[in-house]
Amino acid sequence: MRATLKNYIPHAALTSVMQLIEDYQVHLKIVNDRQSKHGDFRTLTNGKHFITVNHSLNKYRFLITLIHEIAHLIAFKTYGRQIKPHGKEWKYVFQKLMLPLINPKIFPDEILPLLAIHFKNPRASSDTDAKLSIALKNYDQTSAGNRFTQNASTKNYIFELPLGSIFQTSNGRLFKKGHRLRKRYQCEELKTKRQYVFQPNAEVELIKS
Repeated sequence: MRATLKNYIPHAALTSVMQLIEDYQVHLKIVNDRQSKHGDFRTLTNGKHFITVNHSLNKYRFLITLIHEIAHLIAFKTYGRQIKPHGKEWKYVFQKLMLPLINPKIFPDEILPLLAIHFKNPRASSDTDAKLSIALKNYDQTSAGNRFTQNASTKNYIFELPLGSIFQTSNGRLFKKGHRLRKRYQCEELKTKRQYVFQPNAEVELIKS
């Protein structure tokens, strides 16, 4: 596992993460991308703890996602099945696990202050923290082999688009940008006229402004 994991997380975090995996007997599987989630945690019928993480995540997001899921495991073992998935018990464990990892040996300087803010009250997904999510996406893979480089994507974030813009999602569906509802944007799918909400940092392709 160590030989595999070193390709997915910052080197300086490897020893700490391997210790958690060994201590809690985590069965980790690195899987193909899922649009709905970066990772998940399950307890199998045989009692083993099973965690999956998407293979294409950059090393910083992979680390955060893996610790997120290990926090679910520890919270489950510590507080029992009745706790809320992202309740106060999980938040406490997640904060405790991440605190020693939020340092310049592991994360770039521009991400550190955003992590410090985020982990004052961690959310169910780092994608809902627009500033942190955008900063992390700057380190997504590009076409330059397997190196993690700053992303040169020409895609737009929804919050950047003018009201009424037509945009296309990664699965080819077309939407018209509507007004902001609290933290998310209400958008109409052109084909079905149904209303959907998008996170402000969702990446889309602008078709017509």
